[in-house]
Amino acid sequence: MEKINYPYIPAGREIKFVPLENSFMREAKDFAKKYSLDKTMPNAVVIVKENEIISRGANGSDYHNHHECERVKQNVPSGEGYELCEGCHPKNHGEQQAIRDAVDNKKETTGADVYLWGHWWCCESCWNAMMKAGIRDVYLLEGSEIFFNKNHSDNVVGRQFE
Repeated sequence: MEKINYPYIPAGREIKFVPLENSFMREAKDFAKKYSLDKTMPNAVVIVKENEIISRGANGSDYHNHHECERVKQNVPSGEGYELCEGCHPKNHGEQQAIRDAVDNKKETTGADVYLWGHWWCCESCWNAMMKAGIRDVYLLEGSEIFFNKNHSDNVVGRQFE
């Protein structure tokens, strides 16, 4: 497999891949379709421990329905400046929503895995939150570095559910 040049990945961590037929990835996709509020890059996370889904989270807020995105106005590159915009803030990312869901429901995340549908990498804030929560591995969809990369000519951005 060709090395993927992620915008961010912590030292000592790696991303693993599963096909869409993986039941946890299918659940993440279905959850994104139903609950993500980000219409451009809908994503969702399921957190799995001992082969059981313990929490779910989808990205987005309705902020962009009523306000301009500061990151877009300032032409901030992908993966940077999330704190500049309430709608883009990391608290609204699927990874952090799923961690909050687990905490709210008193589910232990130490040693659990994340299945993320709809993105091809995790931002620094989300990695930090996942590591603090004791998340073991992060799984993405095989080919996600193409499918969900806005800069790749063969992406499916805007057609994720077709």
